[in-house]
Amino acid sequence: MLAAVLLLGGCAGAPADPADREAFYEANDSLEPLNRSIFEFNLGLDRIVLKPVATVYRDVLPSTLRNGIRNFLNYIRTPVILANNLLQGDWAGAQVTVARFATNTLIGFGGFGDPASDMGAKFRDEDFGQTLAVWNAGEGPFLMLPVFGPSNPRDVVGLVVDFVIDPVGIWASNTDNEGVTYSRTLLRGIDKRSRNIKTLDDLEKSSLDFYATIRSLYRQIREDSIRNGESQDTILSPSLSLEDDDDIVLGPRAELIR
Repeated sequence: MLAAVLLLGGCAGAPADPADREAFYEANDSLEPLNRSIFEFNLGLDRIVLKPVATVYRDVLPSTLRNGIRNFLNYIRTPVILANNLLQGDWAGAQVTVARFATNTLIGFGGFGDPASDMGAKFRDEDFGQTLAVWNAGEGPFLMLPVFGPSNPRDVVGLVVDFVIDPVGIWASNTDNEGVTYSRTLLRGIDKRSRNIKTLDDLEKSSLDFYATIRSLYRQIREDSIRNGESQDTILSPSLSLEDDDDIVLGPRAELIR
């Protein structure tokens, strides 16, 4: 009930001016006042906790070890990725996912290496939010989630479904090893943040409205992910080069933009 009151209280009504009203609907951000407040909270959390930790992680751990950690985190997502490949009817993607898993298991040191990418089978993440989009489910209004960052109702549902069907999470829950799930999420967030420190710093410095920039980029990158990199409408600045093309991390979900 409290959450509902907060959400309703944060709703912004459509402006009376026709031009402003058109921009309001185009932004699809009816919760903008609340979203901006949460965004500022996430920025504070990032500056105080996540960015300093990510900086130490980047500066202390050798790149070989960091790449191995990243590869393994991607590797153990394989069941979730494969399930979404199949639910989307993406048979070619499913074949690549299976080939990557087999290759990296056999000659990639159990997933810490990524020889599959060297052989042309590049990693491509899939999630149930993308699956819902393929099924033509609408995204709903833009949301800025505490800690987790930019999202929308469709992607929130996707996040929950992926969590429920994840074999690693199921194993951790059934064996009283929930710490594995929390540690994995935190480590993934730190790793992703460490790879985009300079990019996000430069983006913040060059943005007139950092919140609006993040909102726009989140939508563009999600659209590109949904279309498997074939979106005709995604226009990213040539100077913007995110280490992970679906990630802006402004909170330890930290699979953001995902």
